[in-house]
Amino acid sequence: MIGDYKRFNMKLPPLRQQHFLRPITWVLSFLGTLRHKAIIKRVGMKGVKPPYLLLCNHNSFLDFKVMTVAIFPHRANYVVAIDGFIKREWLMRLVGCICTRKFTNDVMLVKNMLHAIQQGDIVVLYPEARYSLCGTNAVLPASLGKLIKKMNVPVVTLIMHGHHVNSPFWNTKNRAVKPIEAELKLLYTPEQIRELTVNEINEGLDQAFQYDDFRWQKEKGIHIKYPHRAKGLHKVLYQCPHCLTEYEMDSKGDSLWCNHCGKKWIMSTLGELKAEEGETEFSHIPDWYEWERENVRKEIEAGTYYFESEVIVHSLPGSKGFINLGPATLVHDMNGFLLKGSHNNTPYELTWKPQALYSCHIEYDYSKLGDCVDLNTNNDTLYIYPQKKKFSVTKISLATEELYKVVQIQRRQEYDIAM
Repeated sequence: MIGDYKRFNMKLPPLRQQHFLRPITWVLSFLGTLRHKAIIKRVGMKGVKPPYLLLCNHNSFLDFKVMTVAIFPHRANYVVAIDGFIKREWLMRLVGCICTRKFTNDVMLVKNMLHAIQQGDIVVLYPEARYSLCGTNAVLPASLGKLIKKMNVPVVTLIMHGHHVNSPFWNTKNRAVKPIEAELKLLYTPEQIRELTVNEINEGLDQAFQYDDFRWQKEKGIHIKYPHRAKGLHKVLYQCPHCLTEYEMDSKGDSLWCNHCGKKWIMSTLGELKAEEGETEFSHIPDWYEWERENVRKEIEAGTYYFESEVIVHSLPGSKGFINLGPATLVHDMNGFLLKGSHNNTPYELTWKPQALYSCHIEYDYSKLGDCVDLNTNNDTLYIYPQKKKFSVTKISLATEELYKVVQIQRRQEYDIAM
């Protein structure tokens, strides 16, 4: 804990969504989905009524509108990160939101979700815990299977397509994509949950959450003529596949290029990349992203991964807003994250070990303050802004995930040896 500030009260049980707000959410959601001619397909949902757990993929704000239409006319409680409560905690509670801090072992979150289920409502969870960086599935928490076992209610998935290409995380301008599609599907009945192991449940979830928005766009033949469709893409594609240089990529209009070697790619209306000259290393954007992941993994396996920067730290202890904690130093290496600073003449030091974070939340140009890494404790949320001129929070995110995987493999190997 940094500073003596009022913390968000996670122990308050969630309210049921207030009746007078339900028509407002319905109208806003139906209007939003009509603009995109949303097609919602229901699979195995006949006879399925609340309470149940609804797991949704996460690509843009449009997700919330489609989800509301998909479960109509039922109400729900929604798991929402604490930054969604800033200066509107009262409203979020009335709507039925359950507050959490991302990527933490939050016992109160589980209790509040169980409370909502016991009230007979739907609990909506976005288990990827952040918007997808390039329209593909992100890692899911291993604890999800245990949670499902504990809840013992039907598990329903809502996998949405078109939301990322309509409003990508790296440039959220609405591209007016239509139609968008979603599939509301009964994944597990309580009887199936009782028969399956936690690992089997997680394997089924991983299968259910396989999606690729750029591939979907191409298969559907949806052309996006927005002239600035590539602007911001260099935030995700930070390494040049031609000269291998990091942090020299840039983008504008429909173009992506490397400032180091000069190579340039054009993004088509179908979301594909083509080199202006020479070989097109990656026409499919997620393939480029996964290539970057492989390169980060190689650094980790070689023990050479290292990031250090002076940073500015903003704390979000409660819902009233951020508190500027001033400068600090952030190190991310084989030992995880280390944040060292001083606030009100009191030094602090926080660590997040690789095994404690299966992923991390990042933001691009958050509140016009720059790219940042969001790290959480059980009672604080820290938005950390590196002050380096050249860096990539995308790489930090990839490194967090790959470090976790390496640690998990090492643990399994040690267990096998011990057995």
